[in-house]
Amino acid sequence: MASVLHMKDVEKQIDDFQLGPIDLNLEPGTITALVGNNGSGKSTLLKLIMHLAMSDKGNIEIYDTFVYGQDESWKANIAYQPQTVIGWDAYTAKTLRDIISPLHSNWDDALFDKMIKLFDIPLNKRFGKLSQGVKQKLSLALTIPRNTPILLLDEPTSFMDIPSKKYLMDILVDWMDEGERAILMASHQSADMMKLVDYLSILKSGEMIGTFEKEALTESFKRYWVTSPLPTAHISGEVSRENQQIISNQPAATEHYFLENNLEWTNRTALDLEEIITLLLERK
Repeated sequence: MASVLHMKDVEKQIDDFQLGPIDLNLEPGTITALVGNNGSGKSTLLKLIMHLAMSDKGNIEIYDTFVYGQDESWKANIAYQPQTVIGWDAYTAKTLRDIISPLHSNWDDALFDKMIKLFDIPLNKRFGKLSQGVKQKLSLALTIPRNTPILLLDEPTSFMDIPSKKYLMDILVDWMDEGERAILMASHQSADMMKLVDYLSILKSGEMIGTFEKEALTESFKRYWVTSPLPTAHISGEVSRENQQIISNQPAATEHYFLENNLEWTNRTALDLEEIITLLLERK
C-alpha cells in the first residue's frame, strides 16, 4: 500500500542534539504513535513534517509531494495540533472557528459543534483565560474537523481528564472510519490512547530504534518464572532477568532452550505495552 507520508534519511541538528537519520512511512487506514523518552525528538519530528523547521538532510514527502519544494499543495492534506499554540490568547473559540474554518474546504462544522459540547468548551471566553485542559480540548476541536487525510497530534491527551480522553478516543475512531485516513501522534505512552494504535515508532535521544506493529510486539515479549537454578550463560531470547524471572522476546527459542537444558518453569505471562517500550528504550 502506498504511503501517504514518507520520510527518508531525515536529520536535524539543534545545538548538541542530533535527530536522525529517520525513516518513517505512514500508511492510510493506520494510527502510528511516536513514543520515547523526554527530549527524544518527537515534537521536532512533527515540526519537520509541517515545515515549521528545516531538516539538514533527507526528504519528506506527503502524497508524493516534497514538503520542502515549491509545490505547497501537500498542506491541504494534513492537519497539525501542536503542544503549544501561539497567538490565540486574545480570541474566543467562536472567533477562532470563524477564522480557521474557511481555510479548510472539508471543514466539518457538525463535528466542531459536537466536540464543543462533549468537552464543555465555552465559545465566548478568550483562549488565554481558559485552563490548560480546556485549551487542549479547544485545540483539538479546531484541528480534527479540518478533515484532512493526515492528522498529526502532539501529546493530544495532555492536561485532559479521564472522561475527555475517552471522548477523544471515540472521536478518533469515528474519524478514521470516514475514509483512508492516517494519524501520527506523539505520546507519552498513554495507556488509553495506545489501544487505538496500529504501529509504534520508538525514539531514544534522537535515534529511531524502530517501527513495530503493536500486536506483533506484544505477542513477542513473555515473562517466565523458572524453578530451576538459572545458568550464568545467556538464555536464547533473553532480554532481562531478575531473581528467577526471565523476559524473552523470542518465546519459541527460549522454551526450546529450557527443554534442551532441562530447565523447569511454572508460568508464562505477556508484558504490557508500557513495559515493552521501557525495555526497548533501555536496550539501546
